Amino acid sequence: MPAPSRRLRALVALLRVTAKPALARMSGPEAARRAFERAAAWGLLRRPPFVLHLVDDGAPPIHWVSSGRSRVRGVILYLHGGAYIAGSPATHAGLAARLSRLSGVRVALPAYRLAPDHPGPAAFDDARAAHAALCARGYRPGEIVLAGDSAGGGLALALLADLCASGQAPAGVIAFSPWVDLTLSGASLRENARADPLLPVARAEEVVGYVRGPLAADDPRLSPLFSRFERPPPAMIEVGETEILRDDALRMADRLRAAGGEVRLGVRPLVPHAWPLFDGWVPEARQTLHGAARFVAEVLPRPRGRS
Repeated sequence: MPAPSRRLRALVALLRVTAKPALARMSGPEAARRAFERAAAWGLLRRPPFVLHLVDDGAPPIHWVSSGRSRVRGVILYLHGGAYIAGSPATHAGLAARLSRLSGVRVALPAYRLAPDHPGPAAFDDARAAHAALCARGYRPGEIVLAGDSAGGGLALALLADLCASGQAPAGVIAFSPWVDLTLSGASLRENARADPLLPVARAEEVVGYVRGPLAADDPRLSPLFSRFERPPPAMIEVGETEILRDDALRMADRLRAAGGEVRLGVRPLVPHAWPLFDGWVPEARQTLHGAARFVAEVLPRPRGRS
């Protein structure tokens, strides 16, 4: 694996002295939500040119994002990150558009409900409803790729377990830095507490308190590490070796493999949490998205035509 780029080293240094302290002292979910939305509005989360962004009203609303030509069949159901308390289709439209452009596949971004106003299992219920909406549009389960980052990656994996159990297994799943264990039992939460350039581990229990609602922290709808997976489809899991969530990703890969699934696990040096969001700033983000696009092409049925 190539050495980290200069741009990545600069980004990590910047996050360590700005974003991580800001998250450590942030007053609560509303402040986190505003900060994330500002980052997108100010262009810090870049978009490729010529983005088509349409919205379907529903419960939840689904944002359709594409850039360039799209294949007729196949869709990526992308669940945004933000610790279940922040993030939206607006914050992740740039990442979704780049993934669409590289893969030639439209991306559906549900605006799922956020904690603490809507704690678990609201996000899971909305993810399942979004999948049902795609099926109602005519997509077959095997024409849908689940994807997500951080909490959204965990949500995609929770949905995966539910769909496999009901005979609706998707074509595959992509998870960037997934949060899959709200019991906070991963050793990397302690081992990487100082090394992680973005996430302050001291806020983790507080966030779990916002998110859980009436559910136990090990409920599979919140913590898919404790899910049962029946014949899971191929998975691509990417994580940074210095992340506090490193062991969430490693244990999730082991769990899927134990269930008979094929897992492509990438553990990247130095990258911050959910680094594909920084596409346009660091080459490592684009490299990871290229890999995700190749994965999508491999697991989806071959297109019959172009539109």
